[in-house]
Amino acid sequence: MSRGNRMEVVEGASPHEVRNPETRREIRRAAVWFGMASAIALVVLLIQPLLIIFAGLVFAALLDGGVRLLGRVLPIGRGWRLLIVCLLTIAFLIGTFYIAGVQITDQVTQLRSTVEAQATRVLGWLSAQGLLPGAKDISGIAREALSSVGRLTSWVGTAFGALTTMFMIMVIGLFVAMDPKVYDRGLQWMVPEDNRREFAVTVREMGKTLRRLLAGRLVGMAAEGVLVGVALAIAGVPMALILGILTGMLAFIPNIGAFISGALTIAVGFSAGMNTGYAAIAVYVAVQLFDGYVVIPMVAKRAVDLPPALTLGTQILASALFGIMGLALADPMTALIKTAMERRSEHVEDQDAIAVDATP
Repeated sequence: MSRGNRMEVVEGASPHEVRNPETRREIRRAAVWFGMASAIALVVLLIQPLLIIFAGLVFAALLDGGVRLLGRVLPIGRGWRLLIVCLLTIAFLIGTFYIAGVQITDQVTQLRSTVEAQATRVLGWLSAQGLLPGAKDISGIAREALSSVGRLTSWVGTAFGALTTMFMIMVIGLFVAMDPKVYDRGLQWMVPEDNRREFAVTVREMGKTLRRLLAGRLVGMAAEGVLVGVALAIAGVPMALILGILTGMLAFIPNIGAFISGALTIAVGFSAGMNTGYAAIAVYVAVQLFDGYVVIPMVAKRAVDLPPALTLGTQILASALFGIMGLALADPMTALIKTAMERRSEHVEDQDAIAVDATP
């Protein structure tokens, strides 16, 4: 090679290079903290689509649970089992609304007017007793409370936004449920090779926990909705069908859902008279006792056992930060975080045991 083509490299440290090892170590620490702060800020900015993606994963876990359950009795391909689960779900929804669609529509309209009238009566009585401010102040407090529910509420509050969100959730869940191994491999590729095995085990345990949680929720929702609907119809409470459906749907959110459904049931009961109101209270108490002492203990044996105080605290925080969608997804979030922490603790204990055994 000729001298003219020889590449010259400047030797020695540059003027702006940090040579002090202590300073360089502090700069690396600051870079780590800055990266964490940037990641948190990015999550805050993208919290809406992230929650939709997480809801899609929850829906995928629900479909995957049905596919696995169907695989115990039908030895066919996963795609065919998923198709059967989707067709059965669609047939159930269409059949339910075809049989009772008109009655449900009428009762929804009647329920709204009844609840508004009962709420106005209760607020008026409390104002007359001096326990609440005047009507104008109550309206201002209500508007202020509704405006602080969360940023997501305004985004998915309209009917079009809600339908679009539900469509995206179902599409994401359907695609993930078709071939979950593809997405599992993609996640593992994002993890360092030395930690992939433990990461795969943790993801598998989290998926199992989520499927158990959703299965327990579905059993509880069906039991509570049917019991409330039948009991209210026998007691002569108006709009028993829609109240049973709402109770079943709200049972997906423990604690808060039961309180809301109970308030609606009692309000509708008293709208038909004092005796009907007392009957509605009796039905609500009986169903909650049966759910608490029979259904939940039976489901909890095979589902996830979450402490009630932890569940309620997570729901309050999630609803304040993320709105109605955060409230609905609070339990799955808590269950997954709890499973990951338990798996991490088990892994640390296993590593400590291995280290002790290896000690001469």
